[in-house]
Amino acid sequence: MYVPATPLPAAPLAPVGFATTDPTVPTPVHTALKVRRFRAGHQLDVLDDHRTSIAGILTEGRHAGVADDLVDLQELGRHGWRTVARTRTRAGGRFRIDYSPRRLGSELVRLRFAGTPTQLSAHRRLGRLNVFRVVEASWYGGGGSLACGGWLSSGTMGVANKTLPCGTLVTLRYAGRMVRVPVIDRGPYVAGREFDLTEATKRALGFGGVGEVWSTS
Repeated sequence: MYVPATPLPAAPLAPVGFATTDPTVPTPVHTALKVRRFRAGHQLDVLDDHRTSIAGILTEGRHAGVADDLVDLQELGRHGWRTVARTRTRAGGRFRIDYSPRRLGSELVRLRFAGTPTQLSAHRRLGRLNVFRVVEASWYGGGGSLACGGWLSSGTMGVANKTLPCGTLVTLRYAGRMVRVPVIDRGPYVAGREFDLTEATKRALGFGGVGEVWSTS
C-alpha cells in the first residue's frame, strides 16, 4: 500500500541584505604614528656608547590616542624586522623611545604599533639608524688601478681601508654632511689612520686634508 511521505519543515532562511556579524563588536579604528622630534635633527645618527631618542604620538582616527599602548622601535635585518626597543604610550598617545645601540652599522628603522582588537596596526619608516665611531682619515687622488678592481679617477666615490672586505659599504659623516661609499682600495699605510678618502668622497664631505670623521665601520 502506498503511504505518502511526510514533508519536513523547511529551515528558515536568513533575510536577504542583512549582515550576519555581531553588531555589538565595534569596528577597529585606524591608527597612525606621528614623529614629533629626534633628539638630534631628523637623522638617527649617534656615536657608539651614546643613546638616541624618538618622541611621537599614536593617534586614533583624527583624535589623540590613549595611554598604555605598546610602540616598538624595529630595525631591518637579514631575517626581517626585529624589535630593538619598546615603550608604552602616555596620556594622549604620547610616547618616547630611548635606545642605546649595541653595535656599529647603518640599518633601516621604523616605529610599529601592533594593534589591538579595537585598533588597527600602524607603522612609520624613520630612515637609517647610523651608529658611528670617531676615526682618523686622510685622502688621496690621482689615477691608477685600485686593489679591489677598476681605476681611480677624480670622480670615483669610495675609501681605502686595510682590512674591510672590498665592497663593504661605509657611512661617513663630517661637519653635518654624510656619504655612503664602498671600500675600493687598500690603505692608508700611516700609523693611526683608518681610511683614505678618494678625491670625490673628500669633496662630497667637505673634508680637509687630515682629520677625524665619523664612521659606521
